[in-house]
Amino acid sequence: MEQRSVPSRIGTLLVGAGFIADVHAAAVTASARAHLAGIVDTDPGRAAAFSRSHGAVPHTDDLAEALAWPDVDAVVVCTPNHTHLGIGAAVAAAGKHLLIEKPLATTIADAQSLADAFAAAGRVLTAAHSHRHHGYGRTVKDAIDSGAVGRPAHVRLSILGGWIWTGWDAWAADPVASGGHALHNGVHVLDLATWWLSGDPVRVYARGRHQTAAELRINDYLEMVVEYAGGAVAVLEMSRAHRPGSFGLRELQVVGSGGIIAEEWADESAFLYTEGGTGLVPASGVDGFGAQFESWLDTIGGAPPAMPVADAVRAVELAVAVEESILAGRPISLGAAA
Repeated sequence: MEQRSVPSRIGTLLVGAGFIADVHAAAVTASARAHLAGIVDTDPGRAAAFSRSHGAVPHTDDLAEALAWPDVDAVVVCTPNHTHLGIGAAVAAAGKHLLIEKPLATTIADAQSLADAFAAAGRVLTAAHSHRHHGYGRTVKDAIDSGAVGRPAHVRLSILGGWIWTGWDAWAADPVASGGHALHNGVHVLDLATWWLSGDPVRVYARGRHQTAAELRINDYLEMVVEYAGGAVAVLEMSRAHRPGSFGLRELQVVGSGGIIAEEWADESAFLYTEGGTGLVPASGVDGFGAQFESWLDTIGGAPPAMPVADAVRAVELAVAVEESILAGRPISLGAAA
């Protein structure tokens, strides 16, 4: 583990004052190793309002100005997906560490460009794939790594919901701003399945629907099949199309040579089925965003990353392949996606 000299409390700048910024701000303020150094938003009024509700921290609509504040050591970016490349490049040039909301970028080339920029700057770049840090994600990964199911060969994961972001005009429903549903939300399940399997994905076949309304500019319902070198397969479902609006469901199943892990949303623990009988994988009630932030601080200090940059680039590649597969109506080989 490479040890780095870091401040006792890392000054953390937030960029973007939308709804997810409150969640990240809570993680910053809950940490004994960091403090909120300020907020940047292109809307001065929104930046000022966020500042008032978070202890009157410094605020501005000028990113370059904020990056020059002496108290800023690291940055958390909570802006629309299509802005990630420009903002991330500015953060790297300023020599700050970065935690950026997923996806890392909306194209493979942009994602790799950010990875290269931070490698050259010698600073930590982490994509905020928070589901790796939620209790269920970590619990399933630990069970697989412990050998509880033998060699994993199949993942079935569905995350279903019934809400359409913040409205019909939300940037997440704009295919240019978001990159499409696969990049904005589908990337969660694509990354989780690949992480659980420790797999090398080779091919993606997907379909999508405008389920809520034909007027939607993105597919709010996705079905995705990912094939891996060695024969493992993941069958994934991501939806924001289910009704009523309060609906929420998560189902997962991991099948291996020695057992099965199965979980539904309501379960605090996952079931483990083996020839020796049925048991429970212990619950892991974890604040995913808080755990993610602390893990990022660990990485800034020199610990191995829980979300390696290469994994974040690969998640973008998978999501881009999903979008291309839907348009083409055929499987897309990894490496062939744009």
